[in-house]
Amino acid sequence: MPKRAKISIIGAGNVGATCAHWAAQKELGDIVLLDIPDRVGVAQGKMLDLACCGPIDRFDGALTGTADYKDIAHSDVVVVTAGLPRKPGMSRDDLIETNVKIVKSVSENIKEYAPDSIVIVVSNPLDAMVYTAWKATGFPTSRIMGQAGALDVARFRTFIAWEIGCSVEDVSALLLGGHGDDMVPLARCTSVHGIPVTDLLTDEQITACVERAKAGGGEVVKLMGTSAYYAPALGTIQMVEAIVKDKKRIIPSAVYLDGQFGHKGLFVGVPALLGKDGVEQVVEFKLTDAEQKLFDESASHVEDLVGVVTKMFPELA
Repeated sequence: MPKRAKISIIGAGNVGATCAHWAAQKELGDIVLLDIPDRVGVAQGKMLDLACCGPIDRFDGALTGTADYKDIAHSDVVVVTAGLPRKPGMSRDDLIETNVKIVKSVSENIKEYAPDSIVIVVSNPLDAMVYTAWKATGFPTSRIMGQAGALDVARFRTFIAWEIGCSVEDVSALLLGGHGDDMVPLARCTSVHGIPVTDLLTDEQITACVERAKAGGGEVVKLMGTSAYYAPALGTIQMVEAIVKDKKRIIPSAVYLDGQFGHKGLFVGVPALLGKDGVEQVVEFKLTDAEQKLFDESASHVEDLVGVVTKMFPELA
């Protein structure tokens, strides 16, 4: 029998547990859900509950809840969801000091116990946390990435479909830049079954969808008092599936730029080809002058966040 993939998820909160749910349902491999010792019962209980879904939904795979990092050994992919979620009135940037400490510690344990893994970071503020994981693990940039674009594009596609009144399956879209209010949706790269969205909606309608996508996370926080988790988790598992199945999918992801789109040394959201080796290619294309300006502004904000990280934690410089 072929070797089953091993996926470890750090953080048994809403996002982490929902990642485990989607991954189990898709039978992507054996799954480990890890949390701190004080919350080990939460990790164990959620995985026990999930395991009992197998006979109903007909999926198999070893499901482990733990607080012991030794259990993530030999992981193919490690998903990092650990960190504080946003509360009403908080920006992603407000989380930076606390979550850098958490992600740094988690990353050091990944380096020790799963040194050959590919790491997907979900913790916020996303772009700064991916940088933190890179520095703390010392992994090659092809094996470090962040989930943001998959979620942001899904939100944008949803709002476009609602505005048109069509199936979300027929909407194709692309977003670039940092995760947050300065992401860069590209209307010219958005279509409905090949029809340019600009032929179906007015500029005002498209702008409204763009703005709602930018604020989509905050809208959820205001409604239910904590961060979204269904869509962020499924966006993450889309990336995991592309890697463990070597699907070579092009998914907008926060990946390292080495001169692409005019930037170097930052993890920023761009189209990336994901396969068994992680980030196998940054898919670069020519931006218009207006798009480049917006992308530069977004990248500048990411650079500022990284500057905050390195000022607080000089060892990550």
